[in-house]
Amino acid sequence: MSQAVADRLVADQDAILERLKALLRLPSVSTDPAYDAGMVATREFLLARLTELGLQKVQLLDGGGQPAVYGEWLGAPGKPTIVVYGHYDVQPPDPLDQWVTPPFEPAIRDDRLYARGASDVKGSTLIAVETIGAFLAVEGGCPVNVKFFLEGEEETGSPSIRRIIDTYRALLAADAVLSADGGRASTTIPTLNTGSRGLCKLEVTLRSAQKDMHSGRYGGAVRNALHELARLVTTLHDEAGRILVPGFDSDATPLTNRDRADAAELAGDDSLFYGSVGAIPHGDPAYAVRERVTLRPSIDVNGMWGGYTGAGSKTVIAAEARAKITARLVPGQDADAARQKILDHLQAHCPAGVTLEFSPLGGNSPSSTLPDGHPLLVAAEAVVRQTLGRAPARARIGGTLPITGIFQEMLGIDTLMFGFAMPDEDVHAPNEFFRLSSLEDGLKAWPLLLSRLGDAGAEAFAPWRKQPTA
Repeated sequence: MSQAVADRLVADQDAILERLKALLRLPSVSTDPAYDAGMVATREFLLARLTELGLQKVQLLDGGGQPAVYGEWLGAPGKPTIVVYGHYDVQPPDPLDQWVTPPFEPAIRDDRLYARGASDVKGSTLIAVETIGAFLAVEGGCPVNVKFFLEGEEETGSPSIRRIIDTYRALLAADAVLSADGGRASTTIPTLNTGSRGLCKLEVTLRSAQKDMHSGRYGGAVRNALHELARLVTTLHDEAGRILVPGFDSDATPLTNRDRADAAELAGDDSLFYGSVGAIPHGDPAYAVRERVTLRPSIDVNGMWGGYTGAGSKTVIAAEARAKITARLVPGQDADAARQKILDHLQAHCPAGVTLEFSPLGGNSPSSTLPDGHPLLVAAEAVVRQTLGRAPARARIGGTLPITGIFQEMLGIDTLMFGFAMPDEDVHAPNEFFRLSSLEDGLKAWPLLLSRLGDAGAEAFAPWRKQPTA
């Protein structure tokens, strides 16, 4: 069954490519209100396509921000129900002058499709959509029950996703999530993305006086808020880059030999890693570079400001300074607890007479991991072996894909990331592209994966379901 569907998809590849180009022409930038019309047009495109393919209950799921696009096909009794996730929003195209061709006018060069959103993640999202449509057209049904959840706020941190899930909890009930987001970790080694780091964010405000002061009248006699904040944030790490926050990773799940072996297989040339951004090595020397950026937690100051930053000079001693801090989290770490440990550490190192205020920045995103033996992982690894001739390395994402942890937390279901983007496709940068070969790879692999999940049956997922939060 899956082979006939894959053959149909490959035969229709030119038409699918034209639909992808049409989708890429729609400027769906979620962070900028100037692109609201593009967001609306993209939703209309997806609603129309899901309806045309034969999905039912096609609708928008509204959580107060950019709504998600939903559609379902539930005609496979006894088979697992899979939420198919993708996102239709994209990053801003700026700086525009660095694009070889306009960002929302798709162009093919050297078997690559260039456009904003081609790699992240409209290409892989459309692969998933077209695969379900091909099953319905060729076989009259799918091997699994399907619920599409195409998000419109992934690029802004998914601020509405918890409200959407809470509002439509019954509609989204399922056995597992198959994500078109989360691409391949190597251009040469077959990989499967099995999890992502979580994220917590906060802003720190430090005050050292009631008001700014003239540096000629007060310099050398009072604390400078900027100096104090700079000194304070340096206490987060030692000289090598080890985190010094007490107990910060005490609840982290220990790394396994398999974790470290997979990371080693995917490790690149460290000199190229640092040379590509003109940086020098830093971080806990007990771990290899790839382990530091995917398997271990991190704390970073993302911005720090205060005093005068305009043109010229203003001889002022700042009374207030601020910093934005984020922490990437690994399995086992509780995001609220991690943030509190950072706050406690900063407060403990704050000198007398200086005050600190803290505020969280949006909701936390928990880390996630797909456990060994999960039916999603078993099926996907078999598909990779069948199509590429070898078992894949398991890769974790150093960044944060909010839905993986949030679906696990709120619906009790796990996620496999099965996207086909490559790591060198200039995601979020000018001249983003998607390989045409990846389009064909995805159209061959998705039917095989859905068929294997259908063969497993709904009962195979029961032991892996978790108790969701209320």
